[in-house]
Amino acid sequence: MAGKLKFSLVSPERELFSGEVDQVDAPGSEGDFGVLPGHAPFMATLREGQIRLYRGGQVTTFEVRGGFADVTPAGLTILAESVIEV
Repeated sequence: MAGKLKFSLVSPERELFSGEVDQVDAPGSEGDFGVLPGHAPFMATLREGQIRLYRGGQVTTFEVRGGFADVTPAGLTILAESVIEV
């Protein structure tokens, strides 16, 4: 699907990323999932693991420990309990 996904990654301390990406992969508590532009809305809890942002052929990785992912028509927001850029 063409287009970009609006993505925001937020921890209790600060916003770590806000921008447009091609895809986000995240560690859901019921299994890993990927979100592309135009994805159907859903909400999921996160387990400890890695979030991977794909944009322009580059991959950025963050280590998360718990939180929530919210996919809406406006994009994806992840509210993480703890985040470290890898």
